Amino acid sequence: MPQHSMPLQDLPSLSLQAKRTHKRKARGGLSDGPDMECTPTELVQQRAPLLQHQRLSSKGKENEQRFVLARRSRRKREALSSDLSWDHLPDELILRILFYIPLQDLLRMSTVCHRWRRLAFDESLWHSVDLEGLTHMGPALQQVLKTGVRMLRCPRSFIEELLVTGPLQITVMDLSSSIIPLSSLESIICHCRQLEYLSLEGLQLSDAIASSLSQNTNLLQLNLSGCSGVSAPALAVLLQSCCRIEQLNIAWCDFSNDHVKSVVGCVSSRVTHLNLSGYRENLTLDDVKLLVSRCPRIQTLDLSDSTLLMADSLPVLRQLKDLMHLSLSRCYHIHLAALTDLDKSLPVLSLLDVFGIVSGSHLSSLKKEMPRVSINSRPFSSIARPTPASRPTGCFLWNRKCRLRFQQ
Repeated sequence: MPQHSMPLQDLPSLSLQAKRTHKRKARGGLSDGPDMECTPTELVQQRAPLLQHQRLSSKGKENEQRFVLARRSRRKREALSSDLSWDHLPDELILRILFYIPLQDLLRMSTVCHRWRRLAFDESLWHSVDLEGLTHMGPALQQVLKTGVRMLRCPRSFIEELLVTGPLQITVMDLSSSIIPLSSLESIICHCRQLEYLSLEGLQLSDAIASSLSQNTNLLQLNLSGCSGVSAPALAVLLQSCCRIEQLNIAWCDFSNDHVKSVVGCVSSRVTHLNLSGYRENLTLDDVKLLVSRCPRIQTLDLSDSTLLMADSLPVLRQLKDLMHLSLSRCYHIHLAALTDLDKSLPVLSLLDVFGIVSGSHLSSLKKEMPRVSINSRPFSSIARPTPASRPTGCFLWNRKCRLRFQQ
């Protein structure tokens, strides 16, 4: 029957039901699907083609599955959260995180549990350690030595009695100006076989320590400035065994003329930086001649405070064609006139220290005579020293920074 010929009482009921359905949909309470009560048959028939058209249009798409968002149960959430805990992380990932933690925090974390203690003292985290400023050094140093440390810095420290039982892997170590018992120092050095850079400046040594050091054949830089207690024969054995030394600082030691002869006669021919200052009447011209003939590669040479050296030593030094830095401070028998030709006889000379010899107007005239040479610009020697005067701050060992550092 045409719509215009329908009974009038049927039309309002249809429109009324449609209006009620649209109102409920707008309120968000109920949907207009076929499961709803009071849904006219005509609306179901009119909606069916639309739903069928949507199903047909969805065919051919890549994602044909329908996804449903649902809330996880509490038991599943707890199981998921437990999988993301620290206990389930692999050791490699935890070690990577601990790599960025300071020393004090790392020690606190080692008290949490057995696993964290094992990881906190893993060898990979203790590669380089700086303990400068620590008051009770003995127990801390004992523990650090057990971790397999490679770079150790603890200068100007007070170290109590300690006993090392196993071999050490240290390659770089600075114990300069520390207060340490001789037995403890012997215990440390005698277990070292891989040393490459070592500073024992100002310490009391022994022939046993020199004998242990002679077994570190890879030693490249050695600082024994201000040391004492080593005999001349033990020093000769040490220098003969460590034939790869490139920098040697042996200034102001409690040495006799026999010690000086052991140095100039046994030091490695590869040495490029040598500090032999402070030997006043123990360093002679013959010693300089022997040194120059054996070590022609010297680039930096410090002979300061050698009062026996005179102007006749300068022609000998001119044989060092690679000499760039020469220190003759307080060699009072070398006069100004003998220094003016050094820039011509030493073609690569760039630094000259003559403190105590030339000063005032004479220094100004010498600078004019030698314009390409910097005169009296380096009052302190940096030969084989772990932290030169140019870098007084920071935990550096021969231009290498320590990762773990004790901070007060």
